[in-house]
Amino acid sequence: MEQGEKLFCKGGGCTAKLGPAALNRVLEKIPRIEDENLLVGFGGCDDGAVYRLTEDLALVQTLDFFPPVVEDPYLFGKIAAANALSDIYAMGGRVKTALNIVCFPETMDLNILGRILTGGNEKVQEAGGVLAGGHSIADEGVKYGLSVTGVVNPNKIWRNDGGQEGDALILTKPLGVGIVCTAERLGQASEKAMNLAVKSMTALNRYAAEIAGKYQVHGCTDVTGFGFLVHLCEMMGEKFTAVIDQKAIPFIPECEEYVEEFYLTAAAQRNRNHVKDKVEFSGCSFAMEEILFDPQTSGGLLISMPMEDGMKAAEEMKSLGLPCGLVGRIEKRREKTVYVR
Repeated sequence: MEQGEKLFCKGGGCTAKLGPAALNRVLEKIPRIEDENLLVGFGGCDDGAVYRLTEDLALVQTLDFFPPVVEDPYLFGKIAAANALSDIYAMGGRVKTALNIVCFPETMDLNILGRILTGGNEKVQEAGGVLAGGHSIADEGVKYGLSVTGVVNPNKIWRNDGGQEGDALILTKPLGVGIVCTAERLGQASEKAMNLAVKSMTALNRYAAEIAGKYQVHGCTDVTGFGFLVHLCEMMGEKFTAVIDQKAIPFIPECEEYVEEFYLTAAAQRNRNHVKDKVEFSGCSFAMEEILFDPQTSGGLLISMPMEDGMKAAEEMKSLGLPCGLVGRIEKRREKTVYVR
């Protein structure tokens, strides 16, 4: 591949996900088998499955894979692995083992695959886990990710719908990764913006989860392909309403400029269509709306916790070196699920 040639990355990451509406239509038709030890399954919108082994030990299982989101194979491996590992942290668990999932063209240089797997393995090791094997198939395009197993105390699972009235909402990474990567594929993203996007995507959510674990966590999810607002709506369900302070939302600074140039994704529009009737914007620019709908690859944790704890945790998380903060609160149920002010 010659320098600057965009053959490896043609658009991927979590923008490659099926839209939430289409996925829901499929999943609701799948029969569910009752098992009292399956504490979390696909009946909800949680990030991983949890199966109880003993009174104080449960397995957390998840998998995630996607096409390249950046041109560098090594960075792609790190991003894909960090993204897959994130679901364990979103459930309050600890990573134990991982298996590679690989789709790779037989005609492509195997050194590229080696770089992908090296990057992924480094992130598994950073997570404190062990890469135990994997599976590969020949395919027309490159795809990579992990199947991950972790452990959690079944009495301390972080469900995504556990928030309570009065809780603070904490976002641990900046939004706008999808917008920046779209601009990058078109040759329009600045080096500064892309560097911040890569720093965010390769950062493990392990460290934010460890800080949150010092306090009382009521609910948690990670913000990925469905964007901030769809994941937030899943957290609120029909029980509560979230009020979001748009000025507190961390995002990659140049995103507003890129939105004005219409460097947008189809995935963001699917996200908008899915929850547009549940969200009310007040005084928001079109750019901010797009940032809130933007699909994130290896995005941050969205955590609900008591307000006093949330303020302390958010302040401590600033030491991790990524824009983050207390972005809103949970209130009694109102007409809309989310109000952005």
